[in-house]
Amino acid sequence: MDTVIETVGLDQKIVAIQADLLDEYASAHDHPWIIGFSGGKDSTLVTQLVLEMLLTLPPRQRVRPVHIVANDTLVEAPLVAQHLDRMLDRIRSASETLRLPVTVVKTMPKTDQTFWVNLIGRGYPSPSRTFRWCTDRMKIQPTSHYIREQVASNGKVVLLLGVRREESATRAVSVNRYSNGERLNDHNTLAGCLVYRPIVDITTEEVWQILLQRRPPWGGSHRELVTLYRNGQGGECPLVLDKDDAPSCGTSSSRFGCWTCTVVAKDRSMEGFIDAGYAHLEPLMEFRDWLAEIRNDPSRRAAHRRTGKVTHLADGSLVPGPFTLSARQEILEILLRTQDRVGEPLISPEEIRVIQDIWAEDAVRGLSQIAETPGPLETEQ
Repeated sequence: MDTVIETVGLDQKIVAIQADLLDEYASAHDHPWIIGFSGGKDSTLVTQLVLEMLLTLPPRQRVRPVHIVANDTLVEAPLVAQHLDRMLDRIRSASETLRLPVTVVKTMPKTDQTFWVNLIGRGYPSPSRTFRWCTDRMKIQPTSHYIREQVASNGKVVLLLGVRREESATRAVSVNRYSNGERLNDHNTLAGCLVYRPIVDITTEEVWQILLQRRPPWGGSHRELVTLYRNGQGGECPLVLDKDDAPSCGTSSSRFGCWTCTVVAKDRSMEGFIDAGYAHLEPLMEFRDWLAEIRNDPSRRAAHRRTGKVTHLADGSLVPGPFTLSARQEILEILLRTQDRVGEPLISPEEIRVIQDIWAEDAVRGLSQIAETPGPLETEQ
């Protein structure tokens, strides 16, 4: 009996969400919709509900464009990256077949701002809680650039996010802080971007219940998504568009995202994939652990910061700068060896060319000097 009552309650929630989506889509303004899509359960649910809403309308009323925007940091966990690409392909194909006004986009960091170019090229130490340089360059900037382009072309956009209060205590505080009591809220940093959170009051259990009971409009089922979560022992790192949201990456909870993430002490999601039978990924975990280990090795850090300055603390001890040139060369060599072991591309030829150009410039500027006096490690370059 309880199960029936719960199902009725959830059905009412779904009806209310779909009515709200339809009402906003049919509103007087014509701001394009942008769905922040990570490929995880929450953004998948938002995408499904939006496409289902569009299908209730006759083609002539599907006038407002919908952009489904995913972000690829280029160092996503291979299984997650493959799942995301399959999802985007299915949604793109189905949208064309069903005559939906949907554009599917995948944003990526510029070649000179990728993880490997910054770490191996410029020598940035692998990310930590005090120096999380990766989120802005690899996630925030690429997707924010796309949103700003749409704002420039249309005046305003509506950004739909699969944010839920129950996701975490931090997320609940964030939702409450930036909610004005209205359906749409101004984005904190993106002018002209209005944020819409259609599933904010849906629980985690309800998300899974909906996905397991309803087939997606793009065909198939959500079984692959369920398996991904089960094997990865956690959740996705969601789309990030604000530095205040950066803790969603590299938290102590088990999330799958960048396989290179050294912000966490242990990559539990990668461990989960390996334990689930994907033993070929073990070299990735070994390489990631090694990156975290050498981050605080003074012999691998240069004396000069990238500005050319040498910084000392009040006691006279040296604050190490970026990885030395020899350390960067070592990292690239081991990365390429790992790439051969895994049998999947981990770094592109274009990135290697940019890295070699930066090395040449650094050699001329003298930024390969090794720190002679080990000292406390800096938190920023």
